[in-house]
Amino acid sequence: MNSKNLTNISMLTGRIMLAVVFIMAGFSKLGAGYTGTQAYMESAGLPGLLLPAVIALEIVGGIAILVGFQTRVVALMLAGFTLLASLLFHSDFSQQMQMILFMKNIGLIGGFLVLIAQGPGDWALNPGLKLRGV
Repeated sequence: MNSKNLTNISMLTGRIMLAVVFIMAGFSKLGAGYTGTQAYMESAGLPGLLLPAVIALEIVGGIAILVGFQTRVVALMLAGFTLLASLLFHSDFSQQMQMILFMKNIGLIGGFLVLIAQGPGDWALNPGLKLRGV
């Protein structure tokens, strides 16, 4: 296997793995999970009215990452969202589970930073699209 194929397989696999986290998280907030998630957001001082936007970002953004559409822009949006969620909901390091979730999110942000820097790879809907100045 040549290095270009290995790169493309790795980029596609990485995109799939990142996307699944957000697509599943978005769908889990629909139906029975909606009210609990809304209450959790409100307990952190955020308006529950933001939840539809969160769900849309997770599902639509996850699908965009999956198929390689506007990858750099969407990766930047999801990295920012993940950083905010980490700081708002998982920064109580006196609780081991919160620290684990925070560190998991740092890893996801790292994956998005790689996508921002490298793009989606050749196996994507728009592999050559670049952010201005990148």
